[in-house]
Amino acid sequence: MAADPKKQLFPVSWQELHRDAKALAWRLNAGGPWRGIIAITRGGLVPAAIVARELGIRLIDTVSIHSYAHMELGRSNVLKRPSVDLAKDGDPQGRWLIVDDLVDTGTTAKVVREMVPGAHFATVYAKPAGKPLVDTYVTEVSQDTWIMFPWDTEPQFAKPIAGDHAA
Repeated sequence: MAADPKKQLFPVSWQELHRDAKALAWRLNAGGPWRGIIAITRGGLVPAAIVARELGIRLIDTVSIHSYAHMELGRSNVLKRPSVDLAKDGDPQGRWLIVDDLVDTGTTAKVVREMVPGAHFATVYAKPAGKPLVDTYVTEVSQDTWIMFPWDTEPQFAKPIAGDHAA
């Protein structure tokens, strides 16, 4: 998916993402103990792995929600409501921690909150429209910012400012 040209780009490196996910773990540490993590795929997988490692959590489940279809296809945002089966550890009630990379408009957050009502929702980055739906986040960015996550980019040659004729 290409970034919206009207949005400001905010590139995030692997090192920055790791640092910010670890900062999220620091904030979440006092709120535990956590029964387990529910990572929102795909963006929440990497931050969830880092948070799980830092907090010593071994039970990680996933929920898959695709909420950016409208940006690619130019149609209204349609979300399928997947079912969540948290039966790996018995009763789905308890202190579940939901982890995602970003809350944007809050569409995904609303669906997941309905699926796991008592869970604590944490994201690395938050935009103003979705921020009220998140319990813990690390960095707020403006609504018109497009975050370029490291898995969305690849290293490329950058031409020198002075061009090929630099001394």
